[in-house]
Amino acid sequence: MIHEVDEVLKRLLGGGALAGSGIDISFEAPTRDWAARRNAPTINTYLYDIREDVSRRQRGHTAVRDDRDIVVRRRQPPRWFRLSYLVTAWTKQPLDEHRLLSAALATLLPHELIPASDLPGPLGALGLSVPLTVAGLHTESRSLAEIWSAMGGELKPSLDLVVTAPFPAFPEYDAGPPVTEGTGVRVRGMDGTLEGSEERRHRPRHLKSSPLGTGTREDTGRPDPTGERQSSGDPQNTGERHK
Repeated sequence: MIHEVDEVLKRLLGGGALAGSGIDISFEAPTRDWAARRNAPTINTYLYDIREDVSRRQRGHTAVRDDRDIVVRRRQPPRWFRLSYLVTAWTKQPLDEHRLLSAALATLLPHELIPASDLPGPLGALGLSVPLTVAGLHTESRSLAEIWSAMGGELKPSLDLVVTAPFPAFPEYDAGPPVTEGTGVRVRGMDGTLEGSEERRHRPRHLKSSPLGTGTREDTGRPDPTGERQSSGDPQNTGERHK
C-alpha cells in the first residue's frame, strides 16, 4: 500500500506545473550524505511518519461482489493510515528552491481527493477515494526541527504532505451461495408419518413473480384460482369478494 502511494505522488509531482522540467523525484532521506551526492535539481518526498487514523475505523463487514453482482465474500472494513511526507526542494540557489516548492504546491493543491480510478494495484481495487492534504497544520507528535536533527541536516523550507490511505483488513470470509428456492414445510400426523401431508412452500419476496392477472397465495406459493391474493388478515377470508 505504501509503495502504491509513492507511485501516485511521483506521478502527481512529475506532472502539473513541473511537467517537462526534468526535475528528479526522490524518496530517500535528505541527509547530509544524500545532499552531497545530489547532482541535479530535485524534489525530495521523504516519508517520516505512519500512523492509523482511528477516527475512520469502522465495525461490521463489507460485501465483495462478482461480475454478476452476487456476494461471494465478506471482509472487514479497511483500516486507514496517515502517511506523512516531508517535501523539500534541492537546488544550488534558495530562490530556485522556492520556485520549485511553489510549483509543487500548485501541482498538489487541486488533488484534495484522489479517485479510485487513479490509484494503482490493490489500492485502486478497494474502490475508495484517497484524501490528500498539503501544507496543513502539523499535527504529528514530532516537530519538523526534531526530524531534521535526527537526519543530521539543517532546517529547510518544506511542505507537509499527508495522504490518508486505506489498508485491507483480514481475514476474508467466503459467503454462502445466494438463495434461489423457498423453504418447504410438511407437518407430520398424529402417527408420526408424512403421508397425506401437503408441502407448503414459502418463497422469498424477491423471488415471487407471477403472470399478470394471476395471484399467488402468501402461505403456500400456489396459484389462487380467484385471481386475487388471499390475506389471512381479511375478516372474510372465504374466497368471496366484498360487495
